Amino acid sequence: RLINQSLNQSTNQSIEDQILILPYFYSQCTDGYTFDMERQECKDINECTTVADACKGGMRCINHFGGYFCLPQNAQIIVSNGDDEPTVAPLVEEQRPLAPAPALPVRRVIQSPFQSQGTMQCAAGFVVDELNYCRGKSKPTQLNLARLAFLIALLYSMCQVVLLEYHNGPEILTFSTSALPFCNFYFNLLVPPCLADVNECEGSNPCQHQCYNIMGSFICQCEQGYELASNQASCQDIDECAFSSYMCQWQCVNQPGGYVCACPEGYQLQGNRMCQDIDECETGNNCREDEMCWNYFGGFRCYPRNPCHEPYVKTGEGRCSCQSPTVCRGLPPSIVYKYMSISSERSVPADIFQIQATSVYPNMHNTFRVKSGNEGGEFFLRRSSNVSAMLVMTKPLTGPREHVVDLEMVTHNNALNYRSSSLLRLTIIVGPYAF
Repeated sequence: RLINQSLNQSTNQSIEDQILILPYFYSQCTDGYTFDMERQECKDINECTTVADACKGGMRCINHFGGYFCLPQNAQIIVSNGDDEPTVAPLVEEQRPLAPAPALPVRRVIQSPFQSQGTMQCAAGFVVDELNYCRGKSKPTQLNLARLAFLIALLYSMCQVVLLEYHNGPEILTFSTSALPFCNFYFNLLVPPCLADVNECEGSNPCQHQCYNIMGSFICQCEQGYELASNQASCQDIDECAFSSYMCQWQCVNQPGGYVCACPEGYQLQGNRMCQDIDECETGNNCREDEMCWNYFGGFRCYPRNPCHEPYVKTGEGRCSCQSPTVCRGLPPSIVYKYMSISSERSVPADIFQIQATSVYPNMHNTFRVKSGNEGGEFFLRRSSNVSAMLVMTKPLTGPREHVVDLEMVTHNNALNYRSSSLLRLTIIVGPYAF
């Protein structure tokens, strides 16, 4: 902004004369222009000459009204007035481009208290407004009309977004809440009659699911689980199961508008995606009276309640003992039957079962070993103390299958020349799945 002041330095003039001469005035121009005192108008500033080193890197400075731009040395400028064929203008630094309408100068008139109303005058082309400013008379130009058309188009696009957001749900309105009344006023009163909207969503709905009318057009949206097809009107199902293999623990089943998780036989769905084993021994099974039901991951099995075979007799729950030392010579005096279940592909190494002596005698030493059932080297028996040992699974097992492992504990006393053994027969049922 450039402010010019002119003070009358003559002491021979009266105060009234000084005021009548306009003791001060000011003119303002937009950025890139300077006020020409002689012509009383805003004149463009040539930044290519006033700004030192305006363009870097060997670029050529091209001045234009209100600013400048930098172009390569070999660039060409296409000049066209909109009617004739465009021509290539030579690249000259001082080329005068089409000028936008510069800001009109403004002069303020200070009225003397001694001066009567209606005697204020402005220069040719200016008129006095209600604030005692001399403002230039502006005429509509092509550039002003283009700016007005651009403003109308900008408001049109903005209000389309605001009204669409309102249709999608007033509760999600954010910054556009205050713009809603203006947009309604804009479309109802300011938009020309030729832009009167036609509601395409009424009558024959062009959308398969939901239709939202906007000014001059419409937008289709699909319900949850669907997406717009290439024609922007039809809706096609989204295959959520194709997103990831971890949508469900076992199997993902795509359905119109969504998906469901399924579980294999022997399992039930827990929540939305997890599978939980069904305890058939509690919910119902077909085991006989002389059989006991043993549930494992994904199913159940029936085992005899009395697992003892000659020459052993049942002496407790799952315990068989030999009553005749002569008949049982070379055989373990007792066999204990145990059962356990594990999931398939369980991570290893894993401690899965502990064996422990039921009777402890002084000065007795116990040793532990896997007597049979470990031909593939899947297990290892780690001695924990003199009276216990831990069965460790060293290789992952794939189900469904059944492992029978004989774990032996040998008790001996060298001083007394005593040696005895007991056997634990462990049945391991491996489920068909990793859960």
